[in-house]
Formats: sequence, structure tokens, C-alpha cells
Amino acid sequence: MKLWYIYIMTNKHQGVIYVGVTDNLIERVKAHKLKVYPNSFTAKYNCDKLIYFEEWDNGLEATIREKQLKKWKRDWKVKLIEDMNPTWMDISLNWNFDFSKVRSKK
Repeated sequence: MKLWYIYIMTNKHQGVIYVGVTDNLIERVKAHKLKVYPNSFTAKYNCDKLIYFEEWDNGLEATIREKQLKKWKRDWKVKLIEDMNPTWMDISLNWNFDFSKVRSKK
């Protein structure tokens, strides 16, 4: 079964918030950290810290949830983040990324 992820990236505690959706969270976070897309929002604002994510079984439902979160007020997003991760710690800090390979976008 394929899983989908809604995720939130930031540049620092209480900093810029970016909401995204992906079917491969590890590779997507790695791409943000490496600034694979240098003209993207996350590259421009240095959003390279994963601070929140949700797992979904259905890609369509995940995309609907992503769009919902993007429309939320900042205060609501901050509450969502802090309920799971009160210190805005980079959840991916201890992941063992292989930075020599980046999955190409289909």
C-alpha cells in the first residue's frame, strides 16, 4: 500500500511555514534540504526543517487536506504544529539521508 504525506517545513522556530504533499517524505525532505529546486518558495526562504507531518492512505484525500491546511490562518497552523512538536524541532534530524542520490521528479 502506498502512503501519502502532508508535511510542514520551516526555516526556524516560529518562522516561515510551508505546507506540502508527497508520496515519498524522505526524498521530498531531502530535496528541500538540498534546494533541488533553487527558485522554489522553500529554497528562497531556506525552509529545510521538517516540523510536522500526517500519513494518508489516499493521495486524493491527502491533496484535499494539503489545500485545506494552506488556507488555514497562521495561528491554526502553529497550533497544529505545536500540538505535535512544541519546540519546532526538525523531525528529520536523525534520518540517515543519502545525499549522493536524489529521486528525480516524474
